[in-house]
Amino acid sequence: MKIILSILFIFIVSTSTLSADSDVDLIQLYKELHLNPELSFKEEKTSKKLATILTGLGFEVTENFGGYGVVALLKNGEGKTIMLRADMDGLPIEESTGAPYASKTKSFNQVGDEVFTMHACGHDIHMTSLIGTVVDLISKRDQWQGNLLVIMQPAEEVSGGARNMIKEGIFEKFPRPDFNLALHVSADLPAGKVGYVPGWAMANVDSMDITIKGVGGHGAYPHTTKDPIVMASQLINSLQTIVSREIAPIEAAVVTVGSIHGGTKHNVIPSEVRLQLTLRSYTDEVRNQTISTIRRMARGLAQANGLPKDSYPEITLKDEYTPALFNNPALTEKLRISFEKALGQENVLKLSPVMGGEDFGMYGRVEPIIPTSLFWLGAVNKKVYDTSLRENISLPSLHSAFFLPDPEPTISTGVKAMSGAVVDLYQD
Repeated sequence: MKIILSILFIFIVSTSTLSADSDVDLIQLYKELHLNPELSFKEEKTSKKLATILTGLGFEVTENFGGYGVVALLKNGEGKTIMLRADMDGLPIEESTGAPYASKTKSFNQVGDEVFTMHACGHDIHMTSLIGTVVDLISKRDQWQGNLLVIMQPAEEVSGGARNMIKEGIFEKFPRPDFNLALHVSADLPAGKVGYVPGWAMANVDSMDITIKGVGGHGAYPHTTKDPIVMASQLINSLQTIVSREIAPIEAAVVTVGSIHGGTKHNVIPSEVRLQLTLRSYTDEVRNQTISTIRRMARGLAQANGLPKDSYPEITLKDEYTPALFNNPALTEKLRISFEKALGQENVLKLSPVMGGEDFGMYGRVEPIIPTSLFWLGAVNKKVYDTSLRENISLPSLHSAFFLPDPEPTISTGVKAMSGAVVDLYQD
């Protein structure tokens, strides 16, 4: 398998012909956002720029909501309230696309380390498409009535932004939406196409830390120790049976050990080993079963090795939980019809759920439940996509240093799809 690297940007349209109006050049906005990414909870300049644009468009704008979140409200008579959301944060990745507008930005992360920063998950496309959508809706305001609530959300990548905005009262301090909508770029679809997924679309995401305790000692005398490396290996093997033997076969789940650290020298048995896990599921029942089974297995391992209770494994579920995204089926069907009207049936695809996470799902879990749906926006240059199929070439994935959307057709499609769907929902 070959991988497209620097050739990816060759086919990217470099002109700035796509404009929302005389004041908002969407391609220029996209490139500015791409060139200047900011990490989670540090989106100060990004949020200020977007707030300024939305204020100029006539929105009532609230800044610094739930962090650097921006909430913008446009009232257009009596009618439904529709919420549109885009995320703003970048990732600690050094960009390798070779694009003329590639990010060279460095930022300080949450622990104070200076790191390269990149929009490797398409949040720059999300923000630009949303600005283009609201400008288009303003130009069509004679076709709809109601409240348009626009959310520029911080910290999606660490699953804190949606939680903070909900906690600060997004649904109490502003008109409560009748529908919540968002889009996400796809690294697997060509620009010009969109995808929809009714029902469960993205997964519950949990990060878990496990510290396996033992009794250290000399590697030549293992019988005098309780070897945590062996215990950690036993636990890792046992964890592989959770999905295959504990979870019902028709349910989806993932248990991945992404990190194992222990020991300092060849002939020293350490006193502890640290594991880091990612857990994925769709339903709350499977999520809870997976977590409780890991706790049971870890406890049983300690008992089997004769450890006292104060040396049982320490298990910490990180405060980074992202709930599964459930796309309301009835709303998603309405979106499908609107997309086909705006883009043509051949450009609208039904896709399968994925095990990635998106904190947009949190907005759809607040009681009383608001119908919520997120759709996929194709972002791969058509020539690059066709070449990848013809020559069996792997495309750069989301969160890759080489991921680079084809901006003009991607943004244009996002605006057409979202704007058309919103007008249809207001008129429904």
